[in-house]
Amino acid sequence: MERYCVYRERCHKEVETKLHEMRMIPQAREVILLHLMEHDFLNEERFAKAFARGKFNIKKWGREKIKRELQFREISSYNIKAAIKEIDENDYLKTLEDLAAKKAVLIKESDPFKKRHKLSQYLISRGFESNLVFDTVKNV
Repeated sequence: MERYCVYRERCHKEVETKLHEMRMIPQAREVILLHLMEHDFLNEERFAKAFARGKFNIKKWGREKIKRELQFREISSYNIKAAIKEIDENDYLKTLEDLAAKKAVLIKESDPFKKRHKLSQYLISRGFESNLVFDTVKNV
C-alpha cells in the first residue's frame, strides 16, 4: 500500500476502496490506514492541494467543478478551502478568458444570443462561477 500511495497522491477514500477490493478485514484496513497516515504516505490536505492544482493547470477546470469532485471524494471542507486557495486569481481569470475566446471561435451560431448562451453553458460546465462567466462572455 505504501507503493500505491507513493505512485501519486491518494485520498482516504481511494485507499479504503483499494483495501476493500483486496478483501482486507476491517481491523487490517484500520491498521494499514493508520500506518500510512503516521508515516505521511496519506495526507488529505496535500492530496486536495495537488488535485486542485493539477485539474486547474492541466484540465482547465473551474473552482466549482474542483470543489464538487473533492466533495465526491469525501474531503473535508477545510481541506477543500485550502486547495482552492492554491489557484492564483490572475491565472484563473486568464484561463477563463482564454477558454472563452477559443470556444467562441468554434461555436457555429449566427444568432448572437444563442452563441452567448452556448458559450456560457460551456464555461459553467467546466466549473467556472456563473457571475465570472457572464462577465467574461459580455467581453468576448
